[in-house]
Amino acid sequence: MTNEASDRRDIRDVIESWAIWRDSGDWENFRTCWHEGAIMNATWFQGSSEQFIAHAAKAFAARSGSFSVHFLGGTSIALKGTRAIAQTKMMISSRDVVDGVPCDVVCTGRFYDFFEKREGRWAIVERQPIYEKDRLDPLDPARMPVFDPEIFNSFPSGYRHLAYIQTKRGLPVKRDMPGLHGPEVDALYAKGRAWLA
Repeated sequence: MTNEASDRRDIRDVIESWAIWRDSGDWENFRTCWHEGAIMNATWFQGSSEQFIAHAAKAFAARSGSFSVHFLGGTSIALKGTRAIAQTKMMISSRDVVDGVPCDVVCTGRFYDFFEKREGRWAIVERQPIYEKDRLDPLDPARMPVFDPEIFNSFPSGYRHLAYIQTKRGLPVKRDMPGLHGPEVDALYAKGRAWLA
């Protein structure tokens, strides 16, 4: 196997393991996906990977009716020496109760990951999801929650339903995350090019 093929394999392994270990609550292994000082960005959280793990572990242990799982698709990796940018198609599937109505929200997008190889180990330095589109479905099709239009319309279309249920849960949701188009995703792509340069 060539060095490049080995690097690509190792990066994919981190990306795939991230979803399994995060969703199954395997926090010891999950920590290995990140380099020290790594940053995680999400609709409801922006901060260090250690803080993110602490929040995720607390929510996982609560075993409440609210939870999220992740599904992954294809990955594209741009490699340059000991740095890489990986984009992975993903879906975030969240279940929650919205105004008394149990619902599922599915948000489709990409994980945009800044990778670095340190001391022979590839791991994430920063993860920024790109939120492309989402939808909400009540578990009982005969019941539909009544949305507060002021809250609902205050979020970008790429993660509007996800943001709504998270806001209703009391989470502080960021309103300018990157979507399929716009200045936020353009700035992210520029940051990625600078990382590789």
